[in-house]
Amino acid sequence: MGSLVYQVISSVALLTLGMYHLISTTRNFLKSPHTYVAKPFHPFPYPRRLPLYLAILVLLVAITHHLLLSADSDPLLRGATPVHLLVSLQSAATLFLFLLLALALLLADASPALLPLPADLAFALASAVFLIHAALASARASLQTSAIEAKCLSVSASLSSVSALLCLLLAALPRLFPADAALAATFCLRGFWSLQTGLSLYVDAFIPDGCHRLLDVKSGVEGSTQCDLEDSKFRAVAILDLAFLIYATFVVLIVLVTYALVAKSVGARRLGSYEALPTASSTADANHSHIQMKALTGTQA
Repeated sequence: MGSLVYQVISSVALLTLGMYHLISTTRNFLKSPHTYVAKPFHPFPYPRRLPLYLAILVLLVAITHHLLLSADSDPLLRGATPVHLLVSLQSAATLFLFLLLALALLLADASPALLPLPADLAFALASAVFLIHAALASARASLQTSAIEAKCLSVSASLSSVSALLCLLLAALPRLFPADAALAATFCLRGFWSLQTGLSLYVDAFIPDGCHRLLDVKSGVEGSTQCDLEDSKFRAVAILDLAFLIYATFVVLIVLVTYALVAKSVGARRLGSYEALPTASSTADANHSHIQMKALTGTQA
C-alpha cells in the first residue's frame, strides 16, 4: 500500500481534483442548465491545461513510487524475496493506464485535429480503467494477511466500481448532472480514504487496539500491520466502517455547501419543469394582457 507520505500525497491530489471538478461542473450546470454537458476535463483560467499537468505529474510520482516499492524486500513472508513485486507492478500498470488517459485528454485539447477524442469516449475509457482498478484491488484484498489492509483495499475497490458506473452513465447520458457531481464526490471520498489508510497502517496512534505493526519491519509493506485475535480483527474492521460512514457524511455536506456557494456566486435562480410567465409591469400592459368579457344576455345554452 505504500508509505504514509505517499498516502498523504495521494489524499491531497484526489481531494484537490475532486473539489475542482465539483466546483467546475456545478458552475457550468448553474450557468446554463439547459445546455449543460459533462466534461472529462475542465480548463483552468490560466494556464488552461494546469489540471492535466498536475494530474500527469502526480501519476508519474505514484508510478515511480510503486516501481521503487517493487524492488523492496518483504521480510514477513519469504525473507529477502520480493513477494510483493507483482502486486506493486500491477499497481504501477494500473496507474499507467490513468496516465495514458490523461495524456490523451491533453493531446485532444492541444491538438483536436490530431486526436479528436469525444467526451463520451473519454468517459467510457475512464470507466474501463476504473473497472480494472476495482478488479485488481478486490483481488489484492482477498489475498491479504492483514485484516486492516484487506479492508482498506476492499473499500478502494468499491469506490472504483462506483466511479466506473458513474463514468459509464456519463458516457451514455452526458447531460446527467447528478452523476457528474457524484463522480467528483467519489474522488473526494477516495482522498479521505487514502488518508485514513495511511493513518490506520503506518501511524501507531491510529492503529486500533489489539493490532500493531510488526517490530522487525522498518517501513510499511504488505501485511506489516497485524491483529492478534479474531475479536481484534472484527473491531478494527468495524472502526474502519464507522470511519468510512463519517467520511461519506462529510463528503455529502461538502457537495451541498459547494452547490449553495456556487449557486450564490453565479446568481442562479430556482429552476423547475415550468417557468413563470412574465407579469405585466404597467396598467397599460395589464389592459392589453386581459380580455374584457361582456355579459351575454338573452341567450340560451
